[in-house]
Amino acid sequence: MEAFITLLHGAGGQESHDLIESLIVKKVPLILRYALDGRGLDILDDGSFIKIGDTYVVFSSDSYTVKPLFYPGGNIGELAASGVLNDLVMMGARPVAFLDNIIVEEGFPVKDLEEIINSLVRVLKENNVSLIGGDFKVMPKGTLDKIVISGFGIGVSLEAPIVDQPHPGDVIIVTNNIAEHGAAILASQLGMDAENLSLRSDSKPLVKTVLPVIEKYRNHVHAARDPTRGGISSILNEWVRNKEVSIIVDESKIPIREDVKTFLEMLGIDPLTVASEGVAVLSVSRDVSNEIMEALKSMGENPQVIGEVIIPDENSYKGKVLGFTEVGGRRVIKGEALNLPRIC
Repeated sequence: MEAFITLLHGAGGQESHDLIESLIVKKVPLILRYALDGRGLDILDDGSFIKIGDTYVVFSSDSYTVKPLFYPGGNIGELAASGVLNDLVMMGARPVAFLDNIIVEEGFPVKDLEEIINSLVRVLKENNVSLIGGDFKVMPKGTLDKIVISGFGIGVSLEAPIVDQPHPGDVIIVTNNIAEHGAAILASQLGMDAENLSLRSDSKPLVKTVLPVIEKYRNHVHAARDPTRGGISSILNEWVRNKEVSIIVDESKIPIREDVKTFLEMLGIDPLTVASEGVAVLSVSRDVSNEIMEALKSMGENPQVIGEVIIPDENSYKGKVLGFTEVGGRRVIKGEALNLPRIC
């Protein structure tokens, strides 16, 4: 039977991972999955890198199709810039340059395009990141839904970039309230007044808040990821998939605003599967976790310890994420993404 791509393949969960593995990664010989003493397709992280002399050059690319283009808390332009910069930050790299690729539908309002580009450039300027190039194309009316933006970021680091490898005994930290972006976009797509529901995207760059902490505690940060598509459930599952370890999560400790929680519960949606665009999830050494928490707070973040990495007693729990619920129950948190297209 012929197979077809579904929207779930683009949601950032297990289906996305399996598709990329089967259609891309497995077709590339291992020796060609990285270059110049770096890492690439062999790690499937937020970015890739090469080494030139004593400097690691880190790359990340992403495409943005969010709908609506303008939403409470931002627009597709600032989202594209923030998202790419955050991917570099999660690798422990300082962003230095950005390239944009913008594809617009014929008939798109110039004033809207200018506002979007102004937002993108503003994020780059505020974080001292150069815009060094890109591409611009126009598609005939009816062949594209308004606009698509792809961003390509370049970062540098004098230390080896972070390759996600949570260690047994690590503490899991979430830097701020989760599910803000996904809830705002979902409400907007449903025709609700997101702002009156106190729903607003958290989209923001983490260059000035989370990166300094990662740089200071680099040897103690064993994994870092921003929970965009798929939310924190997808990230935690990626970290333990096919490993000897497990992650246990105290769901009562996960930071989420009551308005966001109520809205998602009303729709029967697990907040752990919903995207954030201004949050990091870190796996850090327990002995410095309190220092890292205080450092994040001093940067204006609202961090919470939500769990830890363990070697489970039962083999059946290896490679799984276990959640302890607010009412004292236990569940396996699967890497199932919210099937919400055009969320970022």
